[in-house]
Parts: sequence; structure tokens; C-alpha cells
Amino acid sequence: IKVARYWLGGVGFELMESTSPDGDVARFIEKRGEGVMLISFNVPDTREAMAELEGEDYPFIGGARPFRDCEFAFLHPKKMNGVLLELIDYEWRELSDEK
Repeated sequence: IKVARYWLGGVGFELMESTSPDGDVARFIEKRGEGVMLISFNVPDTREAMAELEGEDYPFIGGARPFRDCEFAFLHPKKMNGVLLELIDYEWRELSDEK
């Protein structure tokens, strides 16, 4: 996957391109077309947010996954109009003046 990361104010976003025809990004684009693939929400605690949403019948793809010093999880796009939704409890030091 080729990824270009950008920050616009307090919002981070990535532009992705698959480097293999059978990769996750390539399959996503083939199935759903180009457009918004992922929206990420920073939450205080990924597992607490998951429990709340699971109680409202929102399915997840797998469970909480480790990333740096935090966890993230993906809501299934079938419940989100085809968009993958991420919950992440990462402390975005990239946005801090104390980098």
C-alpha cells in the first residue's frame, strides 16, 4: 500500500493506493469504487466505545487491535453505508506543540 499522510488543522487523513492487485485496498476499491474508504474517530477508550456500539448492534471486524501504545477497531462497513469506521484511542502527539 502506498500511503500519503496529511494533517489539516486537527484532522488527519490518508490517501491510499494499492501496490498489489489482490491487496486489501485493491479489493475494497474493486468492490465499492473510489471514494471515502475510512473515517477514524479518536475515542478515550477503544474497548469501552466498542462495548457501547456492540450494545446498539454495530458489528466489528475482529476485535481491538494494537497500534503503537494504543488500540483500534473497525466497525463493519455494511452497517455504515459502505464506509469503514475506525475507533482509536491513540494520543495524537503529532498534533501537539510538544512534538
